[in-house]
Amino acid sequence: MPNQATLAEIESIADGINAVVPPTPQFSWPLLNDRVGCELWVKHENHTAIGSFKIRGALNFTNQLVARAPQTRGVVAATRGNFGQAVAFAASRHGLSATIVVPHGNSAEKNRAMRGLGAELIEHGEDFQSALVRSEELARERGLYWVPSFHRELAWGNAVSMLDFLRNTPPLDWIYIPIGLGSGACALMSARAALGLPTGIVGVTSDQAPAFALSFENRCLTQFPASTRIADGLACSKPDGEALEAILQGVMRVVRVTDDETEAAMRAYFSDTHNVAEGAAGAALAAILRERREIAGKRIGVVFSGGNVDATTFARVLAG
Repeated sequence: MPNQATLAEIESIADGINAVVPPTPQFSWPLLNDRVGCELWVKHENHTAIGSFKIRGALNFTNQLVARAPQTRGVVAATRGNFGQAVAFAASRHGLSATIVVPHGNSAEKNRAMRGLGAELIEHGEDFQSALVRSEELARERGLYWVPSFHRELAWGNAVSMLDFLRNTPPLDWIYIPIGLGSGACALMSARAALGLPTGIVGVTSDQAPAFALSFENRCLTQFPASTRIADGLACSKPDGEALEAILQGVMRVVRVTDDETEAAMRAYFSDTHNVAEGAAGAALAAILRERREIAGKRIGVVFSGGNVDATTFARVLAG
């Protein structure tokens, strides 16, 4: 990623974030290790105040925004859920209004959580891309600050937790991380570079939302409709160009997993650790399970990116 954060910069950002969002744990679960056939370390980003890793990125972005533009009244963003909760949480810390645009049919429980954090929720369009366009329009119409779904300051805020992960586990050979719009993967790359580690990074996308995987294979931005029924956090149809450039340089490979594999991994997480995984988090474990032969004998890490899944959906998954 252009102008990656230095170790000192990430640590400085951490000073303003850890007091609000304490570091999350990383565990190696015996039953999960038996299932995947190696020593696996799980970074539990589902244990933040909003149940998702995105909270630190939004806090850093908003902290920087208020410092350089103290006259800002409010922010607007598009989301499928976790990013909207993060933006609403961060905005409330500074007394800013938060307007969040979601597509029709979005997760009912994520919508309720965003409203609970004080956001004005607007439903528009049938997919994330339509909601994104409308959020930009609202920024102009209402004089609000538009928060992009990918930005360097989002990645640098998220790098705080990835630095913590890399520092508090034994040396990891590879880390698997889900890719939606790429802020998590770029955060991990930035933390790895700051520490000078050789750890390989494996990105994970949904087979039913393959735009990032196709872009990685084609070495250029490739759009493709997203139709995943379970991994809404990975439902990217148009990758961000800056994120793609960084991922092409810093990720070993991108693995695609099916919705059925993702749901099986969600069941595995619950069975072996009693943690509730949303689809994006399940997808990363699904990729590890698919690559059992490749990871044999290695020490592996995985980012459990979030646990926000509707109760009815999770009940269906568990019954699968």
